[in-house]
Amino acid sequence: MKPFTIMVDTNCDLPAEYMEKHSITSSVAIGFHLNGTPHEGGRWQEISDKEYYDALRKGGMAGTNLANHESFVRLFTEFAERGDELLIILLSSGLSGTYENAASALEEVKEKYPDCRIYPIDSLNAAGGSGMVTIQAVKKREEGASASETAKWIEEIKHSCLSLFTVDDLMYLHRGGRLSKLQAVAGSIIGIKPLLNVAPDGTLKLKEKARGRKGALERLCSQMKRSLNPGTELDTIVISHSDCLEDAKTLADLIKASMKVKEVFIVMMGPGIGAHVGPGCIALFFVADMARPEYEAKFY
Repeated sequence: MKPFTIMVDTNCDLPAEYMEKHSITSSVAIGFHLNGTPHEGGRWQEISDKEYYDALRKGGMAGTNLANHESFVRLFTEFAERGDELLIILLSSGLSGTYENAASALEEVKEKYPDCRIYPIDSLNAAGGSGMVTIQAVKKREEGASASETAKWIEEIKHSCLSLFTVDDLMYLHRGGRLSKLQAVAGSIIGIKPLLNVAPDGTLKLKEKARGRKGALERLCSQMKRSLNPGTELDTIVISHSDCLEDAKTLADLIKASMKVKEVFIVMMGPGIGAHVGPGCIALFFVADMARPEYEAKFY
């Protein structure tokens, strides 16, 4: 049986080596703009990650664009005409209209190709969280599952892909419309570092605050441990950072010292999510032993 294609959008944070090894394509560009200059290709084609985050530190204004309906129609039509299977994992519908554009495009394409085997997935996640969902899809494909079988599995497992993160400045999330001004101000008290997560509906939620950066990293580690059964060994976790590599390494060391993890991917956070969290974000992504609603009910 011909292997199906796994595709992600440019918001997905996975190492390039992993993407290449497992034949994951990133053909859906979520463009961004910086100080009025558009970058339609997404990620770092026209500007380096360092230049981007340094520009934000200097007060630069950034934002993102949707992957539009028409681009999905063209993409899906190509696969439908060839009769090829496609599983495409997209940025959370709670953060972007990209998934809705893909879903509506598929409806249009199915009018002409009703038997096409194309499966858009709302990851209910972002950055390394979309990456974790993608890793689960790769595992299922390597087990010999079809695209439809993998899509069904992902719809279940994605609810256990937890996303926990801390930021240096909540005003980026406020400017991007992700938090109210009251939440942003309340979470920006000097010396207090906010801790957030991606809620069951795929939106961002401010959950608690820690004392200082070290305390925030330790709290990310402890919250991860609380969501796992004693003795659980994880195959892979993803740590995304917006230009704060040393803090990402510190978090990785904390996790390795207290939990069993075979592999840790540390990746630079892409410009799309970076526009909304700003420099200094550390985000932790993993598959927990409980789904998000249970996690929220138990610990918040």
